[in-house]
Amino acid sequence: MTQEFEFVDGGQTFFCSVEAPRHEGMPPWWWFHLSGRARSTRYAPFEASAKDTKQSVQKRILAYYAELLAIEARPVRPAYQRTWQKPARPAVAEGAPAAAAPPAAETAAVAEP
Repeated sequence: MTQEFEFVDGGQTFFCSVEAPRHEGMPPWWWFHLSGRARSTRYAPFEASAKDTKQSVQKRILAYYAELLAIEARPVRPAYQRTWQKPARPAVAEGAPAAAAPPAAETAAVAEP
């Protein structure tokens, strides 16, 4: 299994390497980063295998990166937002007693100066 290599695709250089796990018992993973990106993001798309070849890893990395670009290109839709509304008062049934009138202080008009 190749431990480290680079390749060029679409004018970008992909730097690929297998890194040992940080925690005991975890398998190693393939990592890659790109040259010329504004931010230095690294990606770990899949586990390393003893059967990996440079060609098989390159093919999987390109497929992963193409899917990543497709996801980033999707339009952003705002989340569905519901606005709060005051619940409607229930209708008064026929024959039911009428509600008491509000106190006079609440119904008095405000005098204009």
